[in-house]
Amino acid sequence: MRFFNNNIIAIAIFALLAVTTTSCFKEEPLNAECDIEKAWLHVDDVDAMFYSATDTLINVISTEDKIIFNLRDGADITALAPQFAITAGATITPASGSAHDFSQGPVTYTVTSEDGKWSRKYTVQCNRVSHYVVAEMNFDFEHFEMDPVFNKFYIWHNTLPDGSLGNDWASGNEGFKLSMSNAKPDEYPTTVLMQGYDGHGVLLTTRSTGMLGKMSKKPIAAGNMFLGKFDISKAMTKTMEATEFGVPISAKPLRFSGYYQYSPASPFIDKNFVEYPNRVDAGDIYSVLYLNHDADGNPVVLYGDNVLSSDLIVAVARVKNVGETHGEWIHYDIEYQYLKEFDYTIMEQRGYNFTVVFSSSIEGATFEGAIGSTLKVDKVRVTCETKE
Repeated sequence: MRFFNNNIIAIAIFALLAVTTTSCFKEEPLNAECDIEKAWLHVDDVDAMFYSATDTLINVISTEDKIIFNLRDGADITALAPQFAITAGATITPASGSAHDFSQGPVTYTVTSEDGKWSRKYTVQCNRVSHYVVAEMNFDFEHFEMDPVFNKFYIWHNTLPDGSLGNDWASGNEGFKLSMSNAKPDEYPTTVLMQGYDGHGVLLTTRSTGMLGKMSKKPIAAGNMFLGKFDISKAMTKTMEATEFGVPISAKPLRFSGYYQYSPASPFIDKNFVEYPNRVDAGDIYSVLYLNHDADGNPVVLYGDNVLSSDLIVAVARVKNVGETHGEWIHYDIEYQYLKEFDYTIMEQRGYNFTVVFSSSIEGATFEGAIGSTLKVDKVRVTCETKE
């Protein structure tokens, strides 16, 4: 009887376990979620397509329904195949990894939950964007030589991005030669400063133009140096147009900095050689960005009479009160003041010209100043925003 009872108990326990086990294997409900969790683009050459490798993968948060890939400007986006990680059991249409032409606009993807009851739409966009970085143009005035045509005065070369030397620096030295042909190289208005702030610099001195200059009401020649060209053919007849300011620039200038020393001389004279004992000479240091085409598309260059007043000026950075420094090097670091909105499309079309200007007499363009005033400049920097 006891044995029978034990068997009954065992059978009962087995039946209970069977029921319990069966309930454990009951089919779970299908997943109702329908989310994209990650999106990525696989390309053969990541550096050619993206600014950073991390831009190839996007973690999609649950509240987002727009996925945007930012690629390099100029990247081919006509056959890209985004891939997706989606919630378990869900499906996505178009298929993950299928190629699409994103140059025609965003592509809409639909994610459907495993149970088929829920769906969610996502738009995937591939943008070609410009990426800008801060760069610096350095002007240290270490590359100079005697003018190869006349062998009378110095000329300077700037360093180009590829390391070669350019010819963007100009001065009025050639015009000074017309009136003072016997002057030695170190007697010209613009010459080499052997001991600058760091290495060589530029020495600008307001000089007398002698009897010829006095007769033509151009008694002085201020030491000047600028990015641009000097047209000797206009030096006597269209004097203001002899200085053609500016060279094309493919960047947005942000800051203008450098070092200078200044020592004014006396007396101050005007173009008629009238002396003004109470006037004190001053130097001038500035930089200008301007549009190099007018509204009708005609090419434009700014001259001595409008480089600081033209309606085409976009930005100016000018050092205030370049006066006596008592032999000390003064550091300046100023922001460009933008008068018009900077247009990156115009920049890419080389539609902007840019100049840096130094003068030993602030009124030198109208032949007024003090003979002997000196401006020393060195270690000039222009901080820019440019494309990577």
